[in-house]
Amino acid sequence: MKDVNVGICGLGTVGGGTFNVLTRNAALIAGRSGCNIRITRVASRRNRDDLDLGDVAFSTEIFDVVNDPAVDVVVELIGGYETARELVLAAIVNGKHVVTANKALIAVHGNEIFTAAERAGVVVAYEAGVAGGIPVMKAVREGLAGNRIDWIAGIINGTGNYILTEMRAGRAFAEVLKEAQDLGYAEADPTFDVEGIDAAHKLTILASAGFGVPLQFEKAFTEGISSITPYDIAHAEQLGYRIKHLGIARRRDDGIELRVHPTLVPKSHLIAQVDGVLNAVLVDGDAVGQTMYYGPGAGDEATASAVIADLVDVARILASGSTLRVPYLGFTPDALENLDVLSMEDIQSAYYLRITALDRPGVLAKIASILSEHGINIESIMQKESEMKDGRIPVIILTHTVQERQINRAIEELESLSDTDGPVVRIRAENFN
Repeated sequence: MKDVNVGICGLGTVGGGTFNVLTRNAALIAGRSGCNIRITRVASRRNRDDLDLGDVAFSTEIFDVVNDPAVDVVVELIGGYETARELVLAAIVNGKHVVTANKALIAVHGNEIFTAAERAGVVVAYEAGVAGGIPVMKAVREGLAGNRIDWIAGIINGTGNYILTEMRAGRAFAEVLKEAQDLGYAEADPTFDVEGIDAAHKLTILASAGFGVPLQFEKAFTEGISSITPYDIAHAEQLGYRIKHLGIARRRDDGIELRVHPTLVPKSHLIAQVDGVLNAVLVDGDAVGQTMYYGPGAGDEATASAVIADLVDVARILASGSTLRVPYLGFTPDALENLDVLSMEDIQSAYYLRITALDRPGVLAKIASILSEHGINIESIMQKESEMKDGRIPVIILTHTVQERQINRAIEELESLSDTDGPVVRIRAENFN
């Protein structure tokens, strides 16, 4: 069998997992790829005592990997933006194929990287960058290639999903976040996870592959979960919904929606039942209908599974001598469309509204009148008289689907009423029909 020499940059969680799985399953992987995939060089800031590198060359300088003429494939697992970009572009210039788990790199610099790789005739593979061990990119780019994909929605950050799952028991956000950090699910700085940035990276890539558009991370809308309360989680449950932190991309005639935010989803839907640190992605195609891809979205060997799947694809190309490969975003470069990413005012959603109303005659009629004036129909309403405090009563409303600009204007008027107190809580809702 032909030898394919691999250099790994980064020996963190995923790097260690990749080394272990490649070593443990070497014979099986060779049988599937037609090549002996050999790790010949590793670079990391420090070595790991728990890994037996044997005769694998080790360096603390990551660019030693891309400059080694014996390395055929560079595996980039250092994360981040600029250094990873320099590393990957240098590998491409040196004629090396690249496998990466870096969703931030692809979402922000992917257009530049794919153009460079196309010109150099090398592969850049990134399955592990989206939803960890779930092979959703392969499904979107290959398995659903015959479909017009209308929308994609997913739980694509395990930390946020863990926090919202635990909050269903009435626990506060800050308490569960601290627990997630202690368990290693959340970073010391959890901003990327809880504010939706990590999910927006992944959604950007999914949307590009699903709709055939360039990567446009800078246009994605993000809203985090730090303002979600156990109170709203409990009352969403009473309405038959569960709150999930979703990434949603939808193709419309006038452009695409690209948004990450807390979302009410029906408890009966499969995605509402995905708990803990697990991920799930729904894809709706015109021929196949709804499909869902579910499993671990992070972790050492789960993510390594996706890294190695990409290595096997590259090895098969090298073994066969073929130049055929799946386009980076599932569409040939000349087929990509420059569709507009719609502003949030133009998106369409149903809404959960929580209004603190003063205990006065006619206040419900005033609230209903304002919503009606803005073309907003009410699906259900709860007036929580049993929770009245200091003459203030929570009023919870679930609307039908409307444009966000309609709800924005209605909220402005509701908050200006002398019969309401404080800001209106707004959470978007999706039924996925």
